[in-house]
Amino acid sequence: MSIRSDVYVNELAVVEQGARVGAGSSVWRHSHIRPEGVVGRDCMIGKNVYVDNGAVLGDRVTVQNNVSVYEGVTLEDDVFVGPSAVFTNDRYPRSRNRDWVLVPTFVRSGASVCANATVVCGVEIGSYAVVAAAAVVTKDVLAHEIVAGNPARRMGWACRCGRVASRGADVPSVEPICDECSE
Repeated sequence: MSIRSDVYVNELAVVEQGARVGAGSSVWRHSHIRPEGVVGRDCMIGKNVYVDNGAVLGDRVTVQNNVSVYEGVTLEDDVFVGPSAVFTNDRYPRSRNRDWVLVPTFVRSGASVCANATVVCGVEIGSYAVVAAAAVVTKDVLAHEIVAGNPARRMGWACRCGRVASRGADVPSVEPICDECSE
């Protein structure tokens, strides 16, 4: 397969014919992008990442090592996915299931899914939300919400810059001001 000159694909990676990889993106060793997988511009696809048919990654997405982005998962622009995070697309998994139904998952712009987190299919993670390391997300996460634990629950609110703007499970009565960027 011919790869565009403005895309880096490691010699040990597989980008199948028909896959779309945007300008400025990098695909590192042992990664695999299926024919109907979409990777936007200026993305970084780490080592041993699988992008399935029907998976969509927006622009400037970072997917670190050992992550599988399955069919039905959409990562919008500027999403960060930490090492060994897990996405699912089947609510009732069985080895052979003729009645299998794809259940889509959306991670909105600017959100972060940290290392070893599990995102169960059918949820939406809001813009600039933060899913803490090893969290298990079983329900929607609001924009700017920080969640942690198993099952994941609210721990606070994140600024666009990624820092904690407010701690605690309560919704703040006024918008918090970030100590780091003053936004």
